[in-house]
Order: sequence, then structure tokens, then C-alpha cells
Amino acid sequence: MAGASVSPTPLLKDELDIVIPTIRNLDFLEMWRPFFQQYHLIIVQDGDPSKVIKVPEGFDYELYNRNDINRILGPKASCISFKDSACRCFGYMVSKKKYIYTIDDDCFVAKNPSGEEINALEQHIKNLLSPSTPFFYNTLYDPYREGADFVRGYPFSLREGVPTAVSHGLWLNIPDYDAPTQLVKPRERNTRYVDAVLTIPKGTLFPMCGMNLAFNRELIGPAMYFGLMGDGQPIGRYDDMWAGWCIKVICDHLGLGVKTGLPYIWHSKASNPFVNLKKEYKGIYWQEELIPFFQSATLPKDCTTVQECYIELSKQVKAKLGKVDDYFLKLADAMVTWIEAWDELNLSGGDSAKLANGVGKLAI
Repeated sequence: MAGASVSPTPLLKDELDIVIPTIRNLDFLEMWRPFFQQYHLIIVQDGDPSKVIKVPEGFDYELYNRNDINRILGPKASCISFKDSACRCFGYMVSKKKYIYTIDDDCFVAKNPSGEEINALEQHIKNLLSPSTPFFYNTLYDPYREGADFVRGYPFSLREGVPTAVSHGLWLNIPDYDAPTQLVKPRERNTRYVDAVLTIPKGTLFPMCGMNLAFNRELIGPAMYFGLMGDGQPIGRYDDMWAGWCIKVICDHLGLGVKTGLPYIWHSKASNPFVNLKKEYKGIYWQEELIPFFQSATLPKDCTTVQECYIELSKQVKAKLGKVDDYFLKLADAMVTWIEAWDELNLSGGDSAKLANGVGKLAI
């Protein structure tokens, strides 16, 4: 019964949705019950929409499959990936909450070095509710954590920090490796728990992983598009990284922060490296062009909203990356479609009741 009293009054209970992409029954939620049960879940079912996904009793959730996505977005549903975990970003779009936490269904509760179960969601919330310091690096990592502060020589004018838009968590056990690294190190496991949170500096990109990720939807949500991946596309497994590169450029432009480090989850299942290689191999070539593109990308001062920034970025993708492959012309168009769909659902004040399909839906 100890688990039931872990969080009697969960932080941001009515301001946060948990988004889970899946193709299978969600038995993994049983382990997360003490931490997730009082929050609202948005489940995005990938693959065959006729398959019935079972969710453990007692969770407040809504479930969307491909038929629902097509019904809600109409022709604009083309921007949502199929047969790829990138479909999760549909959950970001239909949420009406300020914060999002997204987790994969092969991720379980990890333990810290003292053997205590880690409430990953609570740590993400703490990250998001404390400022970031992207403009000057603090050698004691996050100065807002208990027991830490700004070190000598840190400018007082920057100590207020900036709002945190993204909290990027890590993983114990199975590392988030690409296929070539998986093939070279098939038995490698991450056993190193580093008790640290740090702000990623301005001008520095990072490979964002979507399996343990939280963000402020109001600050950065429209840029959290996981691209065109999977079925019918020449690439997969770059969905979260694409979003990470885009959001970092936009956060740098708008003066927002991105944190990485704690919390850890336990990643239980290694995906097949040969299957992964087939999905990734073009991306492995393309990323040598993509990274310099994002490193040099700048946005004009008159881009003051995330939507304006994202549309501008899509133009640059089309102009510069379209030369790399025609896929990026299609992706650039999908970026625009995504923003149009986002704004239709979120700025028009449309009836949110039309979104829910009622499948397995409890009271919201």
C-alpha cells in the first residue's frame, strides 16, 4: 500500500496530460499506477484501428486511432505519421492542457541508487516549473535545485533565468542508440545514474528522445511536430530528433530553456537493430546535412510566436534541405499543414467534444 501514498496531491493534476503512443495493450500502466492514475491520459493507437487496445481499469483516458485522426483532421490528417511512434504528436494537438508528458509503452519505473522508485513525472514537473539558464553555463548544473546555487562569477543580471519549455529525461538499462551502435554494442546497458539536471546552452543542438519527455504545451507545443515518418516515408526513428532540432532553434530565438538529465525511466526493450537500420539508413546520411542546417538556422525578429517561427523554419527546410532530397519538400509542406491543423483545433475555440471518440473514455 505504500505506493498508493506516493503522491496524495499530484502536481499540476488538472494542467497536464500524459500522451502514450501504442500498438498493444497497456499493461505497463500497472507499474505506473501510483504516479499516473490521477492524471488524464491521451492514448494514440497506431496501426490497425480495428484492434482493441486494453487499458487497465481505473485510469481516466481518451483513445484515438487512425479513423479518429482522419475524422478529426480530414485532409490535414496527412501530416500525422502512420505506423511510427511519431503519431504521438496528434495527442499533443488535441490536448487542452498546459503541460504534456509523453512516455513509451516499453518504459517502466526506474529506481535510484538508494533503491527508491523514481517518480519521473514529478521530476519533469519540477524541471518545467523552475527556470532555465541557456545564456551562461552554471558549473554546478541546475542552480535552482535544492542544495545548489549560482557559482562565483555568474552574472547577476542572468540569474533570474528564462521559462523552461522542455524537460528531456533519460533512461537506465537499454540506451537510446542508433542501429550501427546497437549492432556494435548489442549487450551494452546503461547502469550509470547521474544525479544532475542541466540547461542545454543557447546555440547547442541535442538529440531529443521522445520516450521520456515533458514540455510546456503553451510555450512550445506548436513546434512539437514529430514529422513524417514510418508508413509511406523513406525514413523512420528520426521523429523525436527532428522535433528536437526544430524546438531548440525556436527556443533559442524566443528566449526559452531546455533542460536534460533527471528523471530516469527503465527502458526495458531493445528494438531490432536490423529493422532500425532499414528505417534509419537515409537519416544517417542526411543528418550530416541536417545538423549544419539547424546549426546555422536563424529566424527573423518579427517571428514572435511559435507558429510564426515554425512556418519560417518550414520555408528554410524547403529552400535548403529540398536540395538534399524531395522528401524534405514534402516534410516542409507537412510542417505547414501541422500548424494549420493545430490552429484549427486550438485557436478557433472549436467544440472539444467533437474530438473524443468515446472509446474507453472515462469522465474528463
